[in-house]
Amino acid sequence: MVKKVFLLAMIICFSGLYAQENNSLYATKKIPVSSDTIHLEKVSINTAFFKLLDANNTAIDSTHYKVDFQKGTLFLKNNLLFQSDSITVQYLKYPDFLTKEYRIYDPSRVVSNDINSDKLYQINTNAPEKNIPFDGLSTSGSITRGVTIGNNQNTVLNSNLDLQITGKLSEKVSLRASLQDSNIPLQDGGYSQRLDQFDNIFMEILSEKWNIRAGDLFLENHASQFLTFNKKVQGLSAYFHFGTPENKTSVFASAALVRGQYAKSNFTGVEGSQGPYKLKGQNGELYVLVISGSERVYVNGILLKRGENNDYTIDYNAGEITFTPLFTITSEMRIAIEYQYSDRSYTRFVTYAGATHQNAKWSFGSYLYSENDIKNQPLQQNLTKEQAQILVNAGDNQELMTAPSAYPDSFSDNKVLYRKTLINTVEIFEYSNDPQEELFNVRFTLAGPNKGNYILKNAASISRIYEYIAPINTIPQRDYAPIIQLVAPTKIQVATFLGKYTPSEETAVDFEIAVSNNDANLFSTTDDSNNQGVSAKINAKQRLFSKQWIVAAFANYQFTQKEFRTVERLYTIEFDRDWNLGTTAVGDQSLLVSGLNFNLSPSTKPNNSGMLKYQFEKLDFSESFSGNRHSINGHFNLKKWSFQNQGSYLKSDGTLTTSNFVRNQSQIRYHFDKNWIGTSQRFEDNQQKNKSTRQFSDLSQRFSEYGVFAGRGDSTKVFVELGLLKRTNDSIQNGLLQRVNNSQTYYFKSKLIQTEKSDLSVYANYRVLDFVDSKKEPSLNSRIVYNDRFFDQLIQGTSAYETNSGTLPQREFTYLEVPAGQGVYTWNDYNANRIQELQEFEVAPFIDQAKYIRVYLPNRVYIKTHQTKFSQSIILNPNQWENVLGLSSSFRNSLFYNRGKQKHSVTYSYLENKTKNLLSIGSQDSKNSSHQVQYSHLYRKS
Repeated sequence: MVKKVFLLAMIICFSGLYAQENNSLYATKKIPVSSDTIHLEKVSINTAFFKLLDANNTAIDSTHYKVDFQKGTLFLKNNLLFQSDSITVQYLKYPDFLTKEYRIYDPSRVVSNDINSDKLYQINTNAPEKNIPFDGLSTSGSITRGVTIGNNQNTVLNSNLDLQITGKLSEKVSLRASLQDSNIPLQDGGYSQRLDQFDNIFMEILSEKWNIRAGDLFLENHASQFLTFNKKVQGLSAYFHFGTPENKTSVFASAALVRGQYAKSNFTGVEGSQGPYKLKGQNGELYVLVISGSERVYVNGILLKRGENNDYTIDYNAGEITFTPLFTITSEMRIAIEYQYSDRSYTRFVTYAGATHQNAKWSFGSYLYSENDIKNQPLQQNLTKEQAQILVNAGDNQELMTAPSAYPDSFSDNKVLYRKTLINTVEIFEYSNDPQEELFNVRFTLAGPNKGNYILKNAASISRIYEYIAPINTIPQRDYAPIIQLVAPTKIQVATFLGKYTPSEETAVDFEIAVSNNDANLFSTTDDSNNQGVSAKINAKQRLFSKQWIVAAFANYQFTQKEFRTVERLYTIEFDRDWNLGTTAVGDQSLLVSGLNFNLSPSTKPNNSGMLKYQFEKLDFSESFSGNRHSINGHFNLKKWSFQNQGSYLKSDGTLTTSNFVRNQSQIRYHFDKNWIGTSQRFEDNQQKNKSTRQFSDLSQRFSEYGVFAGRGDSTKVFVELGLLKRTNDSIQNGLLQRVNNSQTYYFKSKLIQTEKSDLSVYANYRVLDFVDSKKEPSLNSRIVYNDRFFDQLIQGTSAYETNSGTLPQREFTYLEVPAGQGVYTWNDYNANRIQELQEFEVAPFIDQAKYIRVYLPNRVYIKTHQTKFSQSIILNPNQWENVLGLSSSFRNSLFYNRGKQKHSVTYSYLENKTKNLLSIGSQDSKNSSHQVQYSHLYRKS
């Protein structure tokens, strides 16, 4: 009996050990998001099961990534890199006996049988290693110098530097440096997806656990909701990390001068106008210098891509956005652009530091951000004591931050000056060109309708002349005032602490608490009681069950005080429109979000995939607003069918208005062979009413759109697609929602040829906007591009033809006086009124009269145009000849005088021959050149 019990125990123990060793072939990994190829396994993986989940454990559509099952690699596409910082991958491995390498011999003991190889032994000499500083550093680059001369300018010296340094300072410490500088004002127009940044200088020392970088930096944070930002700066940063990948701690800090300040522009597209659309600064500046690569362009809430072959291009120097013909702009489009522009009002300083800790289940992080102007270091504005006192008394009120602009100035023909005079005991400014009077230089600002007492009298002079108009009953009647807008120094500080707990793959909880300190005027302590604010959130996710459908529940609650401020926006780009907030939302804010995610498991039906999400949201402002919003989003791929849908319903109740907002958009596609057909539908019905009058507000609108399309081919290679869109728009007319216009859009997009040597793409979009009470407005955007390559890509040719509708800026200019001989224009006072008018300047006939130059002024006046563009380019790529084994080249050039004449004829010829021959001893190059002069004269006819 004892033997039987012992034998049974041994069998159970062996079975348990065997069960532990028999691991499941299903693998789960959590990996960071990267633009490089991600290696999942060193061997192939099974194609029967593969799934990718985002940070919310939501299945990611297969269109966002590419899997090479044979090599066991994963590649993420660009549109996924900005959505999550980590992803979870689940896949099925092959059994070990299929992927294991079987060898008869140990590879480490196999030696070569080459008879010419050295003897199978070596003598190691323990020579002491010499540590040579900076040994192994490699440098590359160029330095150029140039001289520019001309008959209307002095000699100018141009210089460029491009230096790259890489290498190791020691066994564990490496160095990277880039010094790129150009004093030529080059314009990088943003016509490509990747920008080469000019005037870029940085040096970085790094090892496996730390790095220190000085120079141009790019600071960003996407881990925190309350402190999300991107910033290009110049300064110093340091980063350290400790521990193992399973239990890691990271610490970083940086301090720098800010290159750009965050700004946002919102406007509605102009029907049939691709641009340019002008950007402006936070204080209404008409001319801003945008930091290259800092912009994010949204149309109807969708993020666009930069590039001539994508959606838009941008002129960073002029601050102008132009949309390509591939993305047609209509009057129904809401355009929002976030960007950073160079603000030179004050020296601006930023510090950013933080620490994170992460292990298998817990992760914590804390970040501190501070950005403020140094009020004692103004740049473009030199504040007087009186102006500084105005800022001290203004508090946070922008309307009080104005100062008189007049100051005494000396007479000059090139200036528009004013004298002081009294009208009804009111001191006003009146234009004068009398050098005997006390004159003032006055700057007039557009204050707004009925906020000023001056009008523009003469726009034809080199500087505009303004005239005083008396107010009526102390009420101003005009738009301009003799004031300047003062810019106050500001400060924004945000500190946040966040954490995440993941006890299992099915459960995750995270939280975040943030405190902000925002001072809109560092000169003044008035209105500082509302500078500090607090915001907090908690988020929980739970997977309910995993069978044919994977069902997960989520809930999120967020509370934000009305005084809380962020560096950039806190919510989605169209959050205010989604909730019909407008400018009425005031008070502390609370937002509750909850819902369910349904994901079709690919392990049950590999050919089918899908996701369905229901979400309930409740938004409250303590003083003015309460709303409930329901949304359903989903997409399914079922064999040959694909379906997408996004829908929502909002019901809100505010202090002044109530609203009901319904919208939905869906698309159905059917694929058969190499063909596809489909239909799409979109509609919105937004009805907002005033509580007291029960009348519709201006925010109310309604539209309905449907479309059909069909195509053939492979959309990534050669294809053709035709489509039709029809839309009706209703807006407020006489207090009611009535029909305003209808539109029809016909589009054709294709890639007709795509081979190794040539490709041809054609795109056309024709739209007709038909107003109910006016004529039709047609617009056409098209592009044809043909590329061809010859002689193994030695010669590359590109032909492009495009048409679009856009605008051209109406140029305004003035003339500035410069030393005699350095200008281009001269002034002739033809009407003898002693006023320098624009039409009186002309090109100087003599150099000593060239005393003026023309300077263009920024404005926002554009003229609508239809544009046609044709371009042809040929590129020679001599790099294809780098490995040439044989070459024979002959070049001959002749210059003739009296060619073919019998009396006197002279011919000069230059001949150059190049050959390259491959010999047994190597390559032999030879070059011969000759100069010949031939003279012919007919002495006598025979």
